[in-house]
Amino acid sequence: MEIIVTTLIKILFFVFGFVFSLAALLTWVERKQSAVMQDRIGANRAAILGFRALGLFHIIADSVKMFVKEDFTPSGAKRFIFSIAPGLSLFFALLAFVAIPFGDTLIVNGKPISLQIADLDVGILYVFAVMSMGVYGVVLGAWASNNNYGMLGGLRASAQMISYEVAIGVSIIGVLMVFETVSLSGIVKAQGQLIGGWLPKWGILVQPIGFLLFLTTGIAETKRIPFDAPEGESEIVGYFIEYSSMRFGMYFLTDFIETILIAAITVTLFLGGWQVPYLMADGFHFPWGSLWQLSNITVSILQVAAFTFKVAIMIFIMMNIRWTLPRFRYDQVMSLGWKILLPISLANIFITGVLIILMR
Repeated sequence: MEIIVTTLIKILFFVFGFVFSLAALLTWVERKQSAVMQDRIGANRAAILGFRALGLFHIIADSVKMFVKEDFTPSGAKRFIFSIAPGLSLFFALLAFVAIPFGDTLIVNGKPISLQIADLDVGILYVFAVMSMGVYGVVLGAWASNNNYGMLGGLRASAQMISYEVAIGVSIIGVLMVFETVSLSGIVKAQGQLIGGWLPKWGILVQPIGFLLFLTTGIAETKRIPFDAPEGESEIVGYFIEYSSMRFGMYFLTDFIETILIAAITVTLFLGGWQVPYLMADGFHFPWGSLWQLSNITVSILQVAAFTFKVAIMIFIMMNIRWTLPRFRYDQVMSLGWKILLPISLANIFITGVLIILMR
């Protein structure tokens, strides 16, 4: 019973408290960041008692609008599948966060609590498996809507997922070879080592090419610009063309949750996860020999804050890419995945293997 309660608290804190809140905030960030980049003011009209709070109240206004709009179902649609498809996309996107470690170990009343919902031995394999299931919600929703443009978007999404699932899986093999584990918590802990006694052994330092490959393929997995061919608002409107009200809202929210997921996985694999340089379980151990002792609760807060800050930085970078590059043509999306990213990923595995052998 105690384990169930602890797990539920982790879910409430991480999934509902962190992921959902950040996804809602990103609806505002997307508008404001694009406005700053384009020399505009951005969303700022929604107000409560005359206060606009830099447009933050648009988050509430958008939520209310999604819930009260007419929920339209087109004639000829497969009603049951049409209704559940957006929920499938959202469900699988959220399910992947179960294996993401957002801290090390918190001691409460003498009992250790892992700051991870489920510490799976095959964590990264689980995350990729769940991520790949999300496309079912897109394809089924597109097919069930009985719209040719929606179906075209669904076909694009499935082809893009198949293409980039291969490259994204191959891109992280170098990390697994270096750290010799597929456990996400194990990978994060291994990045706490120091190279030469000074430099943290983060994945981005030992696998810089893998980092760039994973980030590129990860953005493609989110189906956002420049890889938004399944949506293509100026061409086919997208797989959600027939959706309205909160069912459209779930597709809309899934895009932001997938962005957070890719940022969190990137941080976990390549940016040390919750690691803070020189911070151990009992405090800071500096390379010159001094020790700054800290309590367990302070260390845990610093680790969670470090994870959150790194995720925010990655989201900022992904948002900049989203508002900087134009959409690739569909044939360019396919060519990039199969002809460029996949061969480079395979070459990265070979080079990593050779370097590991030589260093040993």
